[in-house]
Amino acid sequence: MCRHAYGTGPAGLAGNDDCGQMSAWYVLAAAGFYPVAPASGVYALGSPLFDEVTFTTSRGTRFTIQSRHNSDVNCYVQSATLGEKPLHRAWLRHEEIMAGGRLVLDMGPEPNKEWGSDPRWAPPSGI
Repeated sequence: MCRHAYGTGPAGLAGNDDCGQMSAWYVLAAAGFYPVAPASGVYALGSPLFDEVTFTTSRGTRFTIQSRHNSDVNCYVQSATLGEKPLHRAWLRHEEIMAGGRLVLDMGPEPNKEWGSDPRWAPPSGI
């Protein structure tokens, strides 16, 4: 979506930007995560466009997303670590981002159907 529906030219975003919400979604999605639902505090992990991105939060903490082996071909998350610990789920909590730290995504050319698929690691289903 980020590579095909957005661009830097006059037609960079088709349609109404919804008061900036589509642009905000793009910034997060290009970094490798995006909000599942407004105010849910849950962000799904995706395919980053960058090898590394750092956000400074309103608390002054820094949250960095690093994608290893990132390319147009290697667009699937193979595994992830948050801090120094393996992350078995394909989502983050808002508080994890606000606390700062480093998310490392190892990317590959095919989906790793074992990573993030265990029902125990499903995101919360209620707000």
